[in-house]
Amino acid sequence: MKKNESEFMKHELTLPELTMRGMLLGAILTVIFTASNVYLGLKVGLTFSSAIPAAVISMAVLRMCKDANILENNMVQTQASAAGTLSAIIFVIPGMLMIGYWQNFEFWQVLIVSACGGCLGVLFTIPLRRAMVVHSDLPYPEGVAAAEILRAGSQSDKSIGGLKEIMSGSILASIVSFLTNGLYVLAGGLSMWFPIGKGMTQFPIGYSTALVGAGYLVGITSGLAMLAGILIAWAGFVPYYTITEVPLDGQSMQDFAQMMYSQRVRLVGAGAMGVAAVWTLISLAKPVIEGVKESLAAVRSSQAEQGKHRMDIDMSVKSVGLVFLIVTIGLLCVFYSFVSPAGLPMTQTLTFVVVGVVLAVMMGFFVAAACAYMAGLIGTSSSPLSGIGILAIIISSLVIFALCTSFGIFDLPNGEKFATAIAIFTTSIIFAIACISNDNMQDLKTGFLVGATPWRQQVALLLGCVVGAFVIAPVLNLLYEAYGFPGALPRPDMNPDTALSAPQAALMTTIAQGIFSAQLEWKYIYIGIALGVVLVIVNLLLTKNTKYALPPLAVGMGIYLPPSIQTPLIIGAAMGYFLDKSLHNRNLNEEAIEDHKRRGTLFASGLIVGESIMGVLLAAVIVVSVSNGGSDAPLSIASEEFTSGAMPEILGFIAFAAILCIFCKFVLKR
Repeated sequence: MKKNESEFMKHELTLPELTMRGMLLGAILTVIFTASNVYLGLKVGLTFSSAIPAAVISMAVLRMCKDANILENNMVQTQASAAGTLSAIIFVIPGMLMIGYWQNFEFWQVLIVSACGGCLGVLFTIPLRRAMVVHSDLPYPEGVAAAEILRAGSQSDKSIGGLKEIMSGSILASIVSFLTNGLYVLAGGLSMWFPIGKGMTQFPIGYSTALVGAGYLVGITSGLAMLAGILIAWAGFVPYYTITEVPLDGQSMQDFAQMMYSQRVRLVGAGAMGVAAVWTLISLAKPVIEGVKESLAAVRSSQAEQGKHRMDIDMSVKSVGLVFLIVTIGLLCVFYSFVSPAGLPMTQTLTFVVVGVVLAVMMGFFVAAACAYMAGLIGTSSSPLSGIGILAIIISSLVIFALCTSFGIFDLPNGEKFATAIAIFTTSIIFAIACISNDNMQDLKTGFLVGATPWRQQVALLLGCVVGAFVIAPVLNLLYEAYGFPGALPRPDMNPDTALSAPQAALMTTIAQGIFSAQLEWKYIYIGIALGVVLVIVNLLLTKNTKYALPPLAVGMGIYLPPSIQTPLIIGAAMGYFLDKSLHNRNLNEEAIEDHKRRGTLFASGLIVGESIMGVLLAAVIVVSVSNGGSDAPLSIASEEFTSGAMPEILGFIAFAAILCIFCKFVLKR
């Protein structure tokens, strides 16, 4: 360890760490990355880790301050990454609009659910820190990468270069997004339909630069797994069903293929994702249990055994208890405000409130432990949070189903809708806990490597959760009013094809509704379950006998997500693979290769941020226009004749190809 690094590891630290200026910068980055992740998550069902870009921006900004240092930069990225991850609650909460229980996102309820769930995620991982960070050899890929960037930035001018790469990607992506979704002079993709016998299938290419960046970050293994899912869905199931079934009277083959995909094939993907999630949790059960045991033993040990070094001091038990009490009161209040409008007898209302909170807290603790270990093992970005959500919605639905049956809720008007809403509301809290615990351990690992004080990091994480919670509901309302969700369009004249897909929320809503209505097409889910078992076995054989893998959860997502969304992801993943091969063929040393890859990571993050922020800004313009009686495309300069022709697709492809070339240049330049 270099001397200047060891200085930060000392117990007697006098340098600023958790500062007012750092918290303010962290709050600004929190707003930006939360808005970006909300947009990206609703569009494609993925969010990106904001830790690395936040660290780079922090170093570039705070270097103007005389006494800025690596520990203060670490606190900024800790706060910003926590809130960016908290935005994954949007994988559940849009279900409220999809079932028609809400007409828009209730600000205070979304705020309290997000903030309280996120804070519980922080609290539940505090006792896990010693076992899973200090005394563990888990790799923590994002946490280690963020630490390396912080170290490099504290010793050189790389942070300035990193900021340029993020800004370059952001500007390019925002321009393309504005031309596509604002002026409508570029198409967002190209879809080609092919007859197969009597049936039909399609091969689309999406032009989203944000998804190219996301694919670059996801990597080739997941990219190929998604490609396998697309082939299973669109070269297998869709042609089969369109050949063996008869379309409705007057229905085109393209619409018929889309209907088969939506009503049948996506349920197959849901079944495969569920099996993959269960298998992941089973495979991680033993190390998770061992990690929890070690952590609890550490908590019970004496202060002398734990030591009193600055780097080993967590939030005090008193502070944790106080925050837990405040959070619990907040959850009880928000549950009561959610249930009481149903007009149930007070005993039933209080029962739903208590059971909902207890279920969320108890299940949240076990989910936090599992997610903390998964983050350390395979990274935050690769953790199967969708699978956690699927299991949470199933368990919540079954518990609520038992309560509603005993109270006779299903005999009441809208009783089924009420039960579904309670299940979604409970799951949203569990999911917020899962997301933050997943991210928290990466941040604590980064802090451990650079010499941070744990209790200060935990305070920064709590601040990040609260700040991010204020952003989520307004951004959700903006995007809903501008684009809508599947089955939940704010205006009857809207084009459902432009709706944000919100894939996880749609899936979890479908599962909950199916449990309560007993009308879920379980046959197709069973097919997916059988397929999921096969995929798990194939992946086990591959990983045991070769260096390759086929993650079953990614294959399931490939089946479930629309193909136009996945093709740019796959392109980004493939581009990252070939760029990596090209760098290694140059016979560069490992440090130089990592520097080139770091540029790619930052440029990819910039692409995501740029398109996402532009999407949010355009949503605001659309909402203002529509609310004043204007068009839902107020900035469009393209005529109907132009947009119906081939020119937008050609121009869109040229712009997309240009972005790919510029991306490659950023990574490969010397």
